[in-house]
Amino acid sequence: MDSEDEMLGSEDEMQYYDSEDGNNTEDYDEDVNFMEEEEEDDYKLSPREKNYKVLNESDIRERQEDDITAVASLLSLSRPAASLVLLHQSWNLESLKEAWFEDEDKVREAVGLLPASGPVPVVESPEKSGEVKCRICLEACPRGKMKSAGCGHLFCCVCWGSYINISIADGPGCLLLRCPDPPCRVAIDGEMIETFSSEEHKSKYSYYLRRSYIEASKKTKWCPAPGCEHAITYCGYDGNCDVCCHCKYKFCWNCTEEPHRPVDCQTVKEWILKNSNEAENTNWILANSKPCPKCKRAIEKNQGCMHMTCTPPCKFEFCWLCLGRWSEHGGSNGGFYACNRYEKAKKEGAYDEEEKRREMAKNSVEKYTHHFERWQSNHSSRQKALEDLDQMLTVNMDKVRGNQNTSQAAVDFLVKAWEQIVECRRMLKWTYAYGYYLPEHDTARKTLFEFLQGEAESGLEKLHQCAEEEVKPFLEEGVGPSQEFNPFKTKLAGLTLVTKNYFENLVRALENGLSDVESQQAGSSDKAGKVVKDPKKMNAEVELDKELDVWN
Repeated sequence: MDSEDEMLGSEDEMQYYDSEDGNNTEDYDEDVNFMEEEEEDDYKLSPREKNYKVLNESDIRERQEDDITAVASLLSLSRPAASLVLLHQSWNLESLKEAWFEDEDKVREAVGLLPASGPVPVVESPEKSGEVKCRICLEACPRGKMKSAGCGHLFCCVCWGSYINISIADGPGCLLLRCPDPPCRVAIDGEMIETFSSEEHKSKYSYYLRRSYIEASKKTKWCPAPGCEHAITYCGYDGNCDVCCHCKYKFCWNCTEEPHRPVDCQTVKEWILKNSNEAENTNWILANSKPCPKCKRAIEKNQGCMHMTCTPPCKFEFCWLCLGRWSEHGGSNGGFYACNRYEKAKKEGAYDEEEKRREMAKNSVEKYTHHFERWQSNHSSRQKALEDLDQMLTVNMDKVRGNQNTSQAAVDFLVKAWEQIVECRRMLKWTYAYGYYLPEHDTARKTLFEFLQGEAESGLEKLHQCAEEEVKPFLEEGVGPSQEFNPFKTKLAGLTLVTKNYFENLVRALENGLSDVESQQAGSSDKAGKVVKDPKKMNAEVELDKELDVWN
């Protein structure tokens, strides 16, 4: 995430238009300056301040230790005991304090701690030899080699080690380990783990304890990237749940799917479920096939006449329209390309329900296919743009800088353009999921949505084409400084701002439920029908549109 200075950073953004580059861009600067003023109050594609914090292993351990220390001090418990009661209360300090001071004995019993005051646990009676029999291996051992969890049930140190290490190896359930004696409910605390487990199992126990600390929290989650051990603590109140881990993996903190603004998490969930749902296959089959009258196998007709032959071993021949036996179908019934029986029955209403159901299924499939193909296309385009961004960072930036004999700062606009493309492809991708769930009968909102989406998509295509194709002359080997470079820089940087502005309008409108424009505006193709109603902002929109027309 960028800081406020980086997001607003007029000096950084305007370095592309400095006089030292030999560009006279005063008119364009006016538009850019207005964009900066607009950003003071309006929605931004990236928040100015981070509303989350990434925690590494050291940070998590430090927070966990601080909580344990606080509880141990407040409740006058040992650190291992404080860790157990916190674990029992899902590491919630407020919940623990409330439960503890309401009924301490109840909490102790639930956790497995001995009562603060009560009968002294019964100690095992020694054998005549002075040794004590272990309740697990049944071997008699000296009293000094026996150990109890505080409940008085003695077991030899070897059995303790086996019991604890095997429990840790079995998984996180070891955090709730109890005395091996079946009726006893006394908990095995961290001190016993430290005493009897191996170094490997101590590390596993600490790992499970650390994970429980994160997974029990409502404000902290693990990064879902494979192999990543960072956690994200979220403290935002602006509705923006997009976060980025130190491993560079970005996701929605709320649902842990990829970032999907401006679409809400429920829509994303429904869309992903729909993409994997067999119901779509059923709809397609219903819309594009008919069952064989004999074996009921689904058959698709994609071309040719009405004479159908089922696949072996059935081989039943029938008419596609009326599904009657083909041997009874002749010239008097319409021949190969028509069916009089079907037409007559249709006029009598015999096929009304079937045709209606088939038509609805066909429309549903066509609608889904339309949105899914464009969703998938933008997903693929974004993946390619990420590769191009990496290529720009690792190779092409140095090529352009070397060929133009200029500074690193003077070519940073290339990276900013590709970063904008990547972000806009992601947002455009999810607008197709949004559009799929827009009610067909809500014409005003649907028209406004398609207008704003079209404007944003058009700007993005121009930006993408410019960044991908028009940079090529400056990447060729042995090319020296070109007089065309500064105009190209101005054009690409300008397209980046124009595209960003269009997507701000689109995102702002969708997050407001397309409610910012009145019905009569939604049905108009006039530019005044945009979400931005402030006259100053509307004038800037027109100017930016003019820029696009010039560069088109």
